[in-house]
Amino acid sequence: MISVSVFSAHLAAIPRSFVRMSASATQTTGGVSQGSMAIKPPSHPTYDLKAVVNLALSEDAGHTGDVTCLATIPFDMEVEAYFLAKEDGIVAGIALADMIFEQVDPSLKVEWMRKDGDYVHKGLKFGKVSGNAHKIVVAERVVLNFMQRMSGIATLTKLMADAACPARILETRKTAPGLRLVDKWAVLIGGGRNHRMGLFDMVMIKDNHISAAGGIVNAIKSVDEYLKQKNLEMDVEVETRTLEEVKEVLGYVCGSKTRLTRIMLDNMVVPLDNGDIDVTMLKDAVELINGRFETEASGNVTLETVHKIGQSGVTFISSGALTHSVKALDISLKIDTELALEVGRRTKRA
Repeated sequence: MISVSVFSAHLAAIPRSFVRMSASATQTTGGVSQGSMAIKPPSHPTYDLKAVVNLALSEDAGHTGDVTCLATIPFDMEVEAYFLAKEDGIVAGIALADMIFEQVDPSLKVEWMRKDGDYVHKGLKFGKVSGNAHKIVVAERVVLNFMQRMSGIATLTKLMADAACPARILETRKTAPGLRLVDKWAVLIGGGRNHRMGLFDMVMIKDNHISAAGGIVNAIKSVDEYLKQKNLEMDVEVETRTLEEVKEVLGYVCGSKTRLTRIMLDNMVVPLDNGDIDVTMLKDAVELINGRFETEASGNVTLETVHKIGQSGVTFISSGALTHSVKALDISLKIDTELALEVGRRTKRA
């Protein structure tokens, strides 16, 4: 099992490629630079990433703008500011940072010494933005808020994904409201896989649906009939909580044509008093299914338990913790980097 105490050792094994890019590179849809988009954001039919960025900028600026900046910095001052990593981790949000700087001031020049998904170590200067000081300071906190959250998600995802192998790690819909696409993008950058984006792109029959439908077979049958009637093609997953429910599902699909593609095995990982877990029930369920459907383990998934779960034979492991309670990675943007590093050394943050 992987322990949090060996966090840095696992991250240190990640290749440290050196990539230089600029915000002046060819632009893609939405203003994200082609060069920095090592991993594209997941698709969503209604999500407007540019509008989300504008909302973040407007909630910071209000109706007066940055009064401190206006009072202290000459409007025509040009500066350089460097991105500093204050923790070891996986950096994410570089492509989004390019988009934010572009929206604030297209004349700002941004250069990166790392790309999304790369390892950064504490004290590393991994990017630079140069241009008008006012515009850089206005963009600073919004850029960092996105990057710190995304990097925290990507860092945890990388650790979980490596530990879960050969199973693949998924996030859930337990994302920050309004940041669904951003959170799920960070999971991809960290080496995870996306579960459904929302309620619209996959059928997922959960406990409340089963209870309201009058049983698990009734719920699957209703879904099969609905998809056929509406002529819809999409994946279908059903949540099972007991081996009896797994057997019910398998009994139904043996005699019926179904759209079912995946069976979730929920809370079949049993925590033990000694801190270990019992995956016997999970293994039994996987054996019953015998490769006829994809399987997904859910519940009691942590950095300490995910390796053992991954050895059970399941196809996927989903974890809400990747996005709902992640710790942001500490990153700063500093004009005076030498003083920032001196303070960082004093506080053990650089």
